[in-house]
Amino acid sequence: MKLDQIPRLPLVFGPTPVEPMRRYSEALGVNLSVKRDDFTGFGGGGNKVRKLEFLMADAVAQNVKVLITTGGHQSNHARMVAAAARHFGMHPVLVLRGNRPTEYQGNLLLDRLFGAELEFLDPDAYFDEIAPRMQAHADAATARGEAAYIMPVGGATPLGALGYVQAVKELAGQYAAAGRKPPQYIATAVGSGGTLAGLAIGVHLFWPETRVVGIAVSGSAVPFVERIAVMATAGGELIDAGRGWTADDIWVETDYVGPAYGVPSDAGNAQIFRAARDEGVLLDPVYTGKGMAGLVDIIAKGKIAPGSDVLFIHTGGSPALYPFAAVLNRD
Repeated sequence: MKLDQIPRLPLVFGPTPVEPMRRYSEALGVNLSVKRDDFTGFGGGGNKVRKLEFLMADAVAQNVKVLITTGGHQSNHARMVAAAARHFGMHPVLVLRGNRPTEYQGNLLLDRLFGAELEFLDPDAYFDEIAPRMQAHADAATARGEAAYIMPVGGATPLGALGYVQAVKELAGQYAAAGRKPPQYIATAVGSGGTLAGLAIGVHLFWPETRVVGIAVSGSAVPFVERIAVMATAGGELIDAGRGWTADDIWVETDYVGPAYGVPSDAGNAQIFRAARDEGVLLDPVYTGKGMAGLVDIIAKGKIAPGSDVLFIHTGGSPALYPFAAVLNRD
């Protein structure tokens, strides 16, 4: 099948704009632009909406009544899954990594507004418990006669990755309409890996000279490059992309996670202030702040040559600013 033949339910408020980051460009010696996927709109916006266009089409086709997923406390994915579930008349169940909070702020507040059923798992036990707990919710739904759908963390599946194949197709049209050549590099934050897998497929199809670099914001039991290569290969098979990917084809920088996933880093926080004050762009402490910190550093180190045309994919996440107000107010 071709990309346009895969069932997809339109959710993105797009095409999302591409904007120059003029002061960053001047300071870094590159031509830096940003793809504003924080403006995808649905459910508060962010990159996961693009994946949900394909994943929700699959769920709706199966007449799903209970939609189950997982993530951290401030998971953008979990928030948008809850919104998508309600949009299509489903009951959302979110099994989240972290102890039950005393205050619901940021994405957790939005989860509650969407009426999601929330379960919290001890962080140390999470990786052992998450699969059986999600399955237990699915089994309970089945016992009630309701079809259940378990969506992996981040929507990071070959089908979900097609959301960012579609995004590169959208970008190719935007650049062509503006008379611009494709960027030499695309950079973005990497958590579960689906966005990067989709970008890898997308540039192969639409911008074959463009390189994709991911900035990891979390650790990974299986090396990112291996996991993303497998996902890209499987996603490519869905749309007859005509090639596979190996770990050597995937570029992920892993030095910018900071203390841990979901814990702000000093370098990431510095970019939150810089982007807000230099460009009027809101980054967040969990994903895009760290992603921008990594991009700035690899440019400074010469991994991206001076004068290069670089596109940063803003994956959203501004609701996650508010739970970290105490940290960010130390400026």
